[in-house]
Amino acid sequence: MNSNDSAQPRILVTGGTGKTGSRVAARLLAGGHDVRIGSRSAEIPFDWADRATWGPALTGVDAVYLAYQPDLAAPGAPDVIRAFSAAAANSGVRKLVLLSGRGEPEAVECEQMVRDSGPAWTVVRCAFFAQNFSEGAFADYILSGAVALPNGDVPEPFVHADDIADVAVAALTEPGHDGQVYELTGPRALSFAEATAEIAKATGRDIRFIPLTRTEFVAGLTEYEVPADEISLLDYLFGTLLDGRNCATTDGVRRALGREPKDFAEYAAETVEAGVWATPAIPVH
Repeated sequence: MNSNDSAQPRILVTGGTGKTGSRVAARLLAGGHDVRIGSRSAEIPFDWADRATWGPALTGVDAVYLAYQPDLAAPGAPDVIRAFSAAAANSGVRKLVLLSGRGEPEAVECEQMVRDSGPAWTVVRCAFFAQNFSEGAFADYILSGAVALPNGDVPEPFVHADDIADVAVAALTEPGHDGQVYELTGPRALSFAEATAEIAKATGRDIRFIPLTRTEFVAGLTEYEVPADEISLLDYLFGTLLDGRNCATTDGVRRALGREPKDFAEYAAETVEAGVWATPAIPVH
């Protein structure tokens, strides 16, 4: 067992400022756990692209929340995950909790790297995040009043990031989750057009869904000067994964936590309450 200054295990949260990592870290800290935030701006910096930062960040760590950026489907991800898992094992880490994605062959390969690395493991395999509409790629679309995407009629059981964080924290801090693959979804599948309509209803605003071809989608992202690697990832997501293969709901949240997952309507109401989608007032001259 690793030793550190406190009497309890230290947990490294990679992606500690991201959609799920920030929630995992906040829950762990609120529970009194010894947390090390894994980010480039942290006191002990951690950068997926700079392997020299891995050793210091892993020193004295007992468990890791492994949230790889940009995505497990990104080119080269399996090699990075294999190397990081080996580094963690060599540092004495005893548990790895991997954030993974549904229906991604590359993610399955990364999951196997973690399973084979030595420490106890849990896989948290997730549907499309509901929070992508408020904290990610599509937040500006909601604010603009027009969500323009391909595959608008393909159902997706959007999962709430709070549910992901709750499952991850349980896996990091409680017994009984080792060797489990928790596939997480919301309780129902909605198309992107239907999700847009639910957000419009919650906000009381006119927010339209505009169906695009993949070519139009990529052209629009390019015009908005979205980085090329992000465009490539989004094109892969909509062109490959969002083809209906992930439309079924699962019982992963219930198996891990003994409760039902949050519904998309609950997510929309919470986000409106937080003021995230509030449009700035137009000054009157």
